[in-house]
Amino acid sequence: MAIAEQRTSPQAAQGSEGSWHGIVLQTLKRNEISLIPYVPDRVLTPLIKNLHADPFFTTFATAREEEAVGIVSGAWMGGRRGAVLMQTSGFATLANVLASLAVPYQIPLIMFVSERGTLGEFNYGQSLVCRTMRPVLDSLALEHHTITRLDELEFITDRSIRQAVTTQAPVALILNPLLTGGKVFDK
Repeated sequence: MAIAEQRTSPQAAQGSEGSWHGIVLQTLKRNEISLIPYVPDRVLTPLIKNLHADPFFTTFATAREEEAVGIVSGAWMGGRRGAVLMQTSGFATLANVLASLAVPYQIPLIMFVSERGTLGEFNYGQSLVCRTMRPVLDSLALEHHTITRLDELEFITDRSIRQAVTTQAPVALILNPLLTGGKVFDK
């Protein structure tokens, strides 16, 4: 866990390219993913702050994950690439919009999901939702990868984005607490 804590230290939060969020930002940019709606999340905060600071990206908060998916879907139909940022509990609201919009209309929806509900989670509701995420993805036949290591992050993210665009199919990149450091619970 000491390695994960180093990745979420104040030095890492400043956008260094060796941090998980720096790698995600650069990979998005390299793949021309410039529209990033999100639902605020503490774990994703370093990435969100760095996306806001970079003029390449149009980044903004939405009220709900379904709204963010609709925005990215409309942008794709208009010729622009986007990705959605959310946490595990937010993913739980997406079954309908994935099954009725993203999948049948072949939207290469890139979803970054910060994983809650595991590795010391205190909220039982988060744990229950976490257990449903992968079965929902599997039932919709959606590609998904759980990323636990910094050394695999760039490869998996880059290849997943390229595959999603080429096959015009959604992909979920689940950012495990082993990668991000997870949510810190202060007492």
